[in-house]
Amino acid sequence: MKYNKIFFLIIFLFISNCVNNVQNNKKEIIVIKDQYSNKGFTLVYNDDLFNSKVVSKKIDNRSYLIFNRNLKRNSNIKITNLLNGKSLIAKVKSNKVDFPSFYNSVITERISQDLEISLDEPYIEIQLINNNSSFVAKKSKTFDEERNVAEKAPIDGIIINDLNKDKPKEKTTKIKKIIYSIKVADFYYEKSAQQMINRIKNETKINKYKVIKLSDTNFRVILGPFSDIKSLEDSYTKATILNFDNLEILRND
Repeated sequence: MKYNKIFFLIIFLFISNCVNNVQNNKKEIIVIKDQYSNKGFTLVYNDDLFNSKVVSKKIDNRSYLIFNRNLKRNSNIKITNLLNGKSLIAKVKSNKVDFPSFYNSVITERISQDLEISLDEPYIEIQLINNNSSFVAKKSKTFDEERNVAEKAPIDGIIINDLNKDKPKEKTTKIKKIIYSIKVADFYYEKSAQQMINRIKNETKINKYKVIKLSDTNFRVILGPFSDIKSLEDSYTKATILNFDNLEILRND
């Protein structure tokens, strides 16, 4: 009987220790998360992408709908063109669509035209909008009205006359080189950020990475910098092996 009590006591202490270790480990790998937002490149839909199986589903190019992997169907989102600050409200049509991992979304030509998105640098931010927020209450009617108009109007139905044909050409200025980096995640503990750096070293072929201290309780792991989109895309694709579902692309002007 005495040995049985000792045996059960040992088992109890062992289980308690395991639980504590799990809890401590959970604290160590905590990633700082707010309401969903993501900065990155978007893919502007056309039927050729579907026919060539780059995108696995069709989308109505007259609509204000997008494909996104991380948000539920019918989620309200704000899309911002980060190069000119223009934004609009749209909805997620599906999160079960295959498209290249480098892109954070697939958008319609209607959205692309409204936001004046550059096909050479389609850099946008997607933000999930809380249905209870005043922003959505103010904008939701606008979304419905725009959607109704969009469904009736052809995509290229508006023609703008060029009033500047006879004006002399302006002098071109030197284009500033753009630098990008990839944000892997923000961590509460510096030790957790360093552990992620070790994973990047051991599990990928990426050789540009560092930890940036944003505050005493916020440590950011980034990849880069990259001066061209090809090397950016290559490293982004390699980083997907880390299984982080919200890799972000940051533009350093």
